[in-house]
Amino acid sequence: MKKHLILTLLMIIGLAIALPAAATNDITDHVSCQYCGMNRDKFGFSRMLIEYDDGTSAGLCSLHCAAVDLANHLDKAPIKILVADHGTRELTDAETAFWVVGGDIPGVMTAHAKWAFAKKADAEAFQKAHGGEIVTFETAIKAAYEDMYQDTRMIREKRKMKKMMHKE
Repeated sequence: MKKHLILTLLMIIGLAIALPAAATNDITDHVSCQYCGMNRDKFGFSRMLIEYDDGTSAGLCSLHCAAVDLANHLDKAPIKILVADHGTRELTDAETAFWVVGGDIPGVMTAHAKWAFAKKADAEAFQKAHGGEIVTFETAIKAAYEDMYQDTRMIREKRKMKKMMHKE
């Protein structure tokens, strides 16, 4: 009887501890990207979440917008940078993820695609099917910053064309 009671209490305590973490959903907390407005659920395969040392967080649609956020918040230190695994859409540590840069699938907010994978085997399978180079987070984010001018220019041109088509 005591054993059953103790197990029940441990389960209740365990559930009480687990509930706050499970209740936090990055997509419902950050429905759209704060920079481009893209729906983060729709782009769940490329979304990112940055948690800062001051307790704030930023939900972004892509590495491009994450790079913008990191550059805009130089006075805040990121304590956690998460990225969606391209295949599973589950968040994983961006710094330990395997990134595929380039390839034949268009990127999100960039002409030079950057995809993350939690498992090296998944990155290798993607690379085999679509090309690109497997790199570290440091290399991927450096590429995002190097691509920023061209990507921003491309985004502005697309938006300009969209506005012109909408007027007609």
